[in-house]
Amino acid sequence: MRYSIHHRTVYRYEDNVSYSHHLARLTPLETPVQNHISSRIVVTPAPDILTSHRDYFNNPTSFFSLASPHQELVIDSHSEVVIAHSPANTLDLSPAWEIVRDQVRRSTISADLAAAEFCFASPLCPVLPDLVAYTLESFRPGTPILQATTDLTRRIHEDFSFDNSATTVTTPVSEVFAKRAGVCQDFAHLQISCLRSLGLPARYVSGYIRTDPPPGKPRLIGADASHAWISLYVPQLGWTDFDATNNIIPTTNHIWVAHGRDYHDICPIRGTVYGGGTQTLAIGVTVTPLESASS
Repeated sequence: MRYSIHHRTVYRYEDNVSYSHHLARLTPLETPVQNHISSRIVVTPAPDILTSHRDYFNNPTSFFSLASPHQELVIDSHSEVVIAHSPANTLDLSPAWEIVRDQVRRSTISADLAAAEFCFASPLCPVLPDLVAYTLESFRPGTPILQATTDLTRRIHEDFSFDNSATTVTTPVSEVFAKRAGVCQDFAHLQISCLRSLGLPARYVSGYIRTDPPPGKPRLIGADASHAWISLYVPQLGWTDFDATNNIIPTTNHIWVAHGRDYHDICPIRGTVYGGGTQTLAIGVTVTPLESASS
């Protein structure tokens, strides 16, 4: 499936901003199933500096800086991607979750070593004792890891209500777990914390989702600005994604933009602003299906 994505971010300030510096992660990733065709970022007013690089997690990242006074900043990101159907994993033939936990701990294989850093707590994904018992309801002894994670995904989807008034970007996982409500970012952080509580490598994925489905297909739940889900690493199989918000394994309706330990690592835009006073923020994303990848 081929998609065109337009992500627009508008900052408006009460007073002049004298100068500002920003990092943006708005360029889609190249993955085994996602082909990044093109991207461009347009900043208004025109920045004095605009460069690109790869961050620690290999996410495409833009840096821009403005040294002229402004009361409005507009960032337009335009991208095209083609997403192929990923091969189906046989859930019950994946290794038992205890085997994965132990292998990642002791492996000297480079891919396993790279994944091992996602076994530990991060600022927004703590390892909590209460989550161990909740997670073990799906991770019975000897259960194939992908089968167990699929069940955990289903339970989070059923046990937690999607409610964008229940949490904010600063709501901790412990409060989400207690409230049994949140949004896609909260569910991703919760599921990562659950998996890491058992010593399993899981990472946060940021991207977009096609919420307007083809005829006859159910509408998916996702934020207007972006969507979030998780990836679980299994040696020999690599990373497999799970979307607890919609209780699915992402395929051609999900567009990958960045991944990291949690939201702090992949925030779409962050920066330092000097002056400006009170600010307002408006974000809009349009994901347009263009054609089937085979056409």
